Amino acid sequence: MRTSLARLVLLGALPLLAACSKSADSAATAATSAADLDRQFLTAWNNKDLEKTLSYLADDVQFLQGNAHFSGKAEVSDKWVRATQGSISNLRTSVVSATSTDKLAYEAGTFSVDVLPASPSQPAGVGQGNFLLLWKPAADGTWKLSYAQLEDLPVLRR
Repeated sequence: MRTSLARLVLLGALPLLAACSKSADSAATAATSAADLDRQFLTAWNNKDLEKTLSYLADDVQFLQGNAHFSGKAEVSDKWVRATQGSISNLRTSVVSATSTDKLAYEAGTFSVDVLPASPSQPAGVGQGNFLLLWKPAADGTWKLSYAQLEDLPVLRR
């Protein structure tokens, strides 16, 4: 009888333990996801891996920069990623604020980038500004860039 009661208690506790374990795993994953996601995105960008960079964009991604506002993966892909990935290098961020949950992850702070000259006779530049990258899980469970905002300072000549 005592063994049956112990088994019953153990069987009753297993779902609770599994839920706690899953919750802890999820929290641990979410706690590092913003930094990990941004790092993966920046690596793809800096490696000029266009297809990998585009794979991080959500279908309904929004991009804001100054007066520009692009909506949806097609427009953001064409007017932000494809239009600028080849003209900048060494994109770096310095995070000031970040959070991650199982529903969203973001990092915000400052960025700097090397601006490549439009032609060999022109000087290179340095771009700086503020950024916000917000990630959300897609229906398939993968994290996608949902919102990106960059506010630039004027490009400085090198």
